[in-house]
Amino acid sequence: MSLSGGIATAVGTLAGTASVGGAPALAGAVAVTAAGGLGALDDLTEREQDRGTKGLRGHLGALAQGTVTTGAVKLLGITAASLLAGTVLADARRRASGASGPSASFAATALDSVTSGALVAGTANLLNLLDLRPGRALKAAILLGAPLAAAGGPGAGIGSAVVGSAVAAAPTDLAETTMLGDTGANALGAALGVGLASHPHPAVRLGALAVVVAGTLASERVSFSRVIDATPALAWVDGLGRDGAGR
Repeated sequence: MSLSGGIATAVGTLAGTASVGGAPALAGAVAVTAAGGLGALDDLTEREQDRGTKGLRGHLGALAQGTVTTGAVKLLGITAASLLAGTVLADARRRASGASGPSASFAATALDSVTSGALVAGTANLLNLLDLRPGRALKAAILLGAPLAAAGGPGAGIGSAVVGSAVAAAPTDLAETTMLGDTGANALGAALGVGLASHPHPAVRLGALAVVVAGTLASERVSFSRVIDATPALAWVDGLGRDGAGR
């Protein structure tokens, strides 16, 4: 299968996020560029001996033993870019709130930066973890991006960009003529994370982060595919549009 679908999705997502303006656009440009670029690095240069290394535990474990995988490079690079994106969003919120008191303001902004960055990085990783069947990651992006777009607020434009890119990529991805790869899945996930991290209410951002962390930790212990296949409703949605499944 061709990686052109993933490249087109990453480019389209970047263009969509950059068009929304303000801090979300800058944060989105930083996160999506890094996620898509490092995803492409992993897709195109992953060594044969590294292909059995999967998940956070696998790549970080290999790194601890002195083996640098392309997955580890991607993980660290996306994390750094996500923290930068989170800082952009947190600083914009600080300025908008007119917070006073340097110490309190710095501490609050630093915490906001870290949690927002973690949400961006975690969502980029989690959406990539779902990309094990044609259309699965795209459906997840649409199901999460649509409410974000409909809710309005700073993240609405990002949500619309995610949905638009996912819908555009779906036909060829479901037909298995192209694939998202890490390039497209990480880019879409990073954009979705920026949209969620742009939400003005801390409770929403922290709630989303908790779900992402829980999903990531669960992925180290259980197979998402097995859970989906064992749940009729999820299996039906998962199969929609793919080789006549889901009908």
